[in-house]
Amino acid sequence: MSTKLSVNINKIATLRNARGGNTPDLLLAAQQIETFGAQGITVHPRPDERHIRYSDVRALRQLVTTEFNVEGYPEESFMALVLDTKPNQVTLVPDAPDTLTSNAGWDTVTHAELLKKAIAALKNAGIRVSLFVECNTDMIAGAQAVGADRIELYTEEYAVGFPKNPENAVAPYVYAAEFAHQCGLGVNAGHDLNADNLTYFAENVPFLDEVSIGHALISDALTLGLENTVQIYRRCLDNASLRISQK
Repeated sequence: MSTKLSVNINKIATLRNARGGNTPDLLLAAQQIETFGAQGITVHPRPDERHIRYSDVRALRQLVTTEFNVEGYPEESFMALVLDTKPNQVTLVPDAPDTLTSNAGWDTVTHAELLKKAIAALKNAGIRVSLFVECNTDMIAGAQAVGADRIELYTEEYAVGFPKNPENAVAPYVYAAEFAHQCGLGVNAGHDLNADNLTYFAENVPFLDEVSIGHALISDALTLGLENTVQIYRRCLDNASLRISQK
């Protein structure tokens, strides 16, 4: 089966919030994105609600019919939100409140106690838990040790290295995904994946369950249209699956 595409709609909320009101309509956009072929919706509410608001999460939970993935740091208000709304998946990230965008993975060893407590609460509520990590086997083993179901590989380094040397850029992710699979963990990925580098990544990284893409996809949609763009990204993943089957 092809890797699933989850679309991060934070940038749509950013545009809405720039003028106030409800244009563009975040809830309508999420429904359209699903209709156009995405297999999931991702949001990352931050404490200052500079894009996704906590009220958006509650409203989206009632509308999203595919997989709903909520990202965030496991502080008290975030945990209360996700335990109340019960999304399909929570992706825990180590972002400080003022971080512009996720830019590092968890140190799952140093923060083991924090993560164990949060993961236990989430899993007790029936929520699948993924941890945002880098290609570091100690951190991946740590994710297993604290009870995570999946990891999400932080792919900025791949995106930066891809134009010059795709094979070298993807190699750490191949190894990390194989190691995670051996640990019994599912594998997600995200950050700076785009229509140029996505097929190669999905074709070469094994056991890839899901990618979460927001900035590049929404940016492409400004010129290509939202429906066309979602379908382009889906084709990237479908083409990767086809190539794997032909090997």
